[in-house]
This record gives sequence, structure tokens and C-alpha cells, in this order.
Amino acid sequence: MPIKSAIIVPEGCTKVLLHACCAPCSSAIVEWLLAHRIEPVIYYYNPNIYPREEYEIRKNESKRHAESLGITWIDNDRFRTEASQQSCYKEMHDAWRHDICGLEDEPERGRRCEACFYHRLLATARKAQELGIPFFATTLASSRWKNLEQINAAGERAAEAVSIQHSEVSFWAQNWRKDGLQERRNQLLKEYNFYNQLYCGCEFSQRK
Repeated sequence: MPIKSAIIVPEGCTKVLLHACCAPCSSAIVEWLLAHRIEPVIYYYNPNIYPREEYEIRKNESKRHAESLGITWIDNDRFRTEASQQSCYKEMHDAWRHDICGLEDEPERGRRCEACFYHRLLATARKAQELGIPFFATTLASSRWKNLEQINAAGERAAEAVSIQHSEVSFWAQNWRKDGLQERRNQLLKEYNFYNQLYCGCEFSQRK
């Protein structure tokens, strides 16, 4: 008797906008999606990452992974010229800082993380709507260091916020550590020789 998968594909889902926090976390998820004939479009929007040098490293690794598989990769920082890069990163980072203002001293998995998840997933929901992709998901749900309930709540809230105004989009709430994906992530990390970060990304998690 076949083993039932712990990963449940939403009905009608053949394409998903996948918010990627980094290449290691997205690698096994992308592989699973492709194996199940679901087209992933990678969306990189992580203005929480600090400093900018760290942000650039993670972004470039995510792009390298997507390009190696020939899948679409979207960079939301809107960089156009080398001269504009600093200001664009600062603009995004400042917007993120505004949304987590007053929560800087919250512990990990506290209210700061909730606000951070919502900020990034709201942007993802808006991008999915703009592109006409009815489903979005996030690789944040693959990390054992994150609170899955917080992530799912942020995703559902983001989907509801954008669907009220325009066409409906749905958040694919999923524990992406299931079905051996956590173990496969660790294998792919070595196979691709990915840069493997040692902290969440924001300066406040780095302090802990």
C-alpha cells in the first residue's frame, strides 16, 4: 500500500509563486514541485537581511540555483544600475524597519517575527496577484527555527488582504520539512556548495 504524502497540493494548483528566503531552503522544495509537475516561480524579497553584503550573497545564491534549473527567478529590489543599488536596498530595508518598529527587542519567534513574516508575504501575495498566479507559498516554512503557525497565519492574512481589493490569491500553507525534504535540503546544500547562513538575516536575530 503506497505511503500517503504529507505534502498536500491545493486543488487546481499547477503553478506557484514561491517566496524564497535563501537557496538552501528552497532547493528541496523546488525539486519536489518540479517532480510533481508544479511550476515554481521564485520570488526573492527579503529586506530584513542585514547587512547589505549578506543580502547580496543570499540573493545571488538563490539566483544561481534558479538559473541552474532554468526556472523563473524574480528579484524585487528593482536594481537598474550599479549606482542605484544602495538606495534601492535602503528603501526596502527602511520599509521593513518601519513595519517592525517597536519590536526590536522581542525574542525570536515573538511578535517581531510575526510582523516580518507578514511584511514579506504581503509583498509575495501582491506579486502573485500582479502575475496572475493564484497560489503562493514560502520557504520560511521549511526552517525548524521558525514558528510554522506564525508563518501560516501571516500567509493567510496576506492572501486575505490582497484578495479583498482585487482577484483572489491563496496561500499554500505547508510544512515543507515533511516527506524527507529536510534531509534532501541538507544533501542539496552540499551538492550545490551553497552558502549556508548562520543567522536568520535581520540584525536583531544576529544579536541573540
